[in-house]
Amino acid sequence: MSPPFCFFVSIAFSLIAWGIVAKQFIWPRLRALPRTEALRPILTLHSFRFIGLAFLVPGVVSPELPSTFTHAAAYGDLAAVALALLSLALLPRAAGVAAAWIFNVWGLVDLLNAFYQANAAGLLPGQLGATYFIPTLAVPLMFVTHLLAFRILLRRESETALAHALAPSSH
Repeated sequence: MSPPFCFFVSIAFSLIAWGIVAKQFIWPRLRALPRTEALRPILTLHSFRFIGLAFLVPGVVSPELPSTFTHAAAYGDLAAVALALLSLALLPRAAGVAAAWIFNVWGLVDLLNAFYQANAAGLLPGQLGATYFIPTLAVPLMFVTHLLAFRILLRRESETALAHALAPSSH
């Protein structure tokens, strides 16, 4: 198999696997929580997006890695971290939910932009060096959790109360 095909297959299978994990293990627990409490684990997970700064470290990535991609990915992730942490700090207030909306829109657009920039720049998987696992493992997880966050943000609080009432007791 060619390296670009291996890269594509890795991303595709990672999306499928994280989707299964989300459906089977993450969503059942989050759906029973109040909106602000359900957002906390997702926002906390995204506070690790600083790993995107590794795209800027010579020796970790190939010197041939296109700078249009590296700068968009690294600084977009850094902004996503700041927004996730701001959201966490402001929750459970309404300002925290508003910040979570901003974070979630920004974060998802940032991931899509990174894929666009990589494609437009003709990125080759080998240029990623040690960061190969960011787009093949971490990005699909971030993408899936953005979708979960939208689901949480879009639901009515009455749905949360009903789910909480129907959830089996942990006593």
